[in-house]
Amino acid sequence: MKHKKIAWIVVLILLAVHINLNAAPKYISSTALAKVIDTPVGKVTSGDLQVPLITWGADIRSIYANGNSRTTQQGSIFDSQGLKLKLHREDDFKKQIENYLSGKSPYLRGTLGMINMAAEVLAKDSRTQPIVIYQLSESAGGDAIVVKSGIKTANDLRGKTIALQAYGPHVDYLAKILQDTGLSMSDVKLKWLPDLTGTDDSPMAALYDKNVDAAMVIIPDALALTSGGNVGTGSEDSIKGARILLSTKTANRIIADVYAVRSDYFKSNEKEVRQFVHGLMLARDEVANLVANKAAESGNYNKLMRASAEILLDSTEAVSDAEALYGDANHIDHGGNIKFFQDKNNPRNFQRRNKEIQSALIQLGLLSKSIKIDQAQWDYASLGKGLTNVGKSEAPRFNQDEVATVIAKKQQQGTLDEGELFSFEVFFKPNQNSFPTDLYQDAFKKVISLASTYGGAVITIEGHSDPLGYLKQKKKGDSELVLKRVKQSAKNLSLTRANAVRDAVIQYASSQNIALDESQFATIGHGILKPKNGMCGSDPCAPKTEKQWRDNMRVEFRIIQVEAEADVFQPL
Repeated sequence: MKHKKIAWIVVLILLAVHINLNAAPKYISSTALAKVIDTPVGKVTSGDLQVPLITWGADIRSIYANGNSRTTQQGSIFDSQGLKLKLHREDDFKKQIENYLSGKSPYLRGTLGMINMAAEVLAKDSRTQPIVIYQLSESAGGDAIVVKSGIKTANDLRGKTIALQAYGPHVDYLAKILQDTGLSMSDVKLKWLPDLTGTDDSPMAALYDKNVDAAMVIIPDALALTSGGNVGTGSEDSIKGARILLSTKTANRIIADVYAVRSDYFKSNEKEVRQFVHGLMLARDEVANLVANKAAESGNYNKLMRASAEILLDSTEAVSDAEALYGDANHIDHGGNIKFFQDKNNPRNFQRRNKEIQSALIQLGLLSKSIKIDQAQWDYASLGKGLTNVGKSEAPRFNQDEVATVIAKKQQQGTLDEGELFSFEVFFKPNQNSFPTDLYQDAFKKVISLASTYGGAVITIEGHSDPLGYLKQKKKGDSELVLKRVKQSAKNLSLTRANAVRDAVIQYASSQNIALDESQFATIGHGILKPKNGMCGSDPCAPKTEKQWRDNMRVEFRIIQVEAEADVFQPL
């Protein structure tokens, strides 16, 4: 992790040359792309096919598949698939759309949110209706929301002013965070910027504005604003008190990178499009092997990274920066594409995300109505030929022993709420020890959704007990030994209940063919020590109403960011 931060800071130094920290950013209005793009639709240009790239780690596989070159090299993966391609980096999504409409390229390369933002303009002509064909990656550390002091949890964003790039990768990222907090885009004030990074008109530059409370940024900007990912000191480019509220290392299933293709090109060249996708799948596995064995494969590995640095970052010397780009993506494999496109039970599948994204875009006025986004109706399992990782299961992402240590330390220090992203409670009846699905299905679904979206967060399940029995025994004058045993018994019971809830959630998910990572969950038994109605000295306050009494019989779910705990989270 340390070398990635250093590499990104080098990138930032290069970018910061273009930023005047005293310049006022020029905010823009964000409107539907259909209102700002009117490029006539043309036929796809013949000859070497132009394929767009963006400056992102997953695009390294496209470079590798093309023979470490912008043009397809003999003996490369794409060449073996019968393809002749010309890779073209285009980070301006509006220009990509113009190239796509005019016929310069049949492909679009962006996040699923960006594809949805363009849906209305692309659907004007049936020939350019996009068909999403492949998921390359999920952002797993490359994007973040940076907040100024006073904002501790996502719920604190209510009423705050947030800067983000118009038509960029962070619109649906922010929308999802707000949705999971119980907020919406209408609960915050948005400041739109034309650029993502590196200029006076970017979200990073906007955060220096005293009227802006938070900014959606890429990770090198986040590191600069927060003094290397800690808390901003106010020196150099940092803002005093600024910190990363949430990055995609935690929220690692929100920003999905995809390729889409024009409908007319897909219909007339479906075999070629399949070969393109299969080539990317082969490249994904081979690049992963190169990265895992870079000492043994140093020649091939260095050649790939130098080519990637030159194509994506304009310098063959920016190898460490290309490595950082690669490391900030979760590179989706063959099985991941099956889950994304074909698994109806997957909480983060293609259809569910489109619905979620479009709902937010309509609310913002960036879409006028829901528009169907098509996907390739392929059996993605049939694209597994020649792949090395078909059928491999995911390893646990967390070190459970380290998770237990960190959570125990937080519990002892009373700091469980530090790093909290979201929390909610479920309640039970007196003497209840089981949690049937028919009573708790909505809560279970919420836990599954959060676990599936925030795969880098620890989810604590915290049991609480009613203190009334203890208080009655103390009033009777029972000995300290007896009272101590009552407290311990309540703590044991609350832990038993927390474990029962965890098991019920996992069992319910399994019944829906959803595999949760058990290492992501940590159970805690608080007993009577954190009653809803507070503490009166060293003892719980006595409940004065039936509601207060019943409110103490609860299990609390807390989604906690543990990015700073390097030994806890194990990135995929």
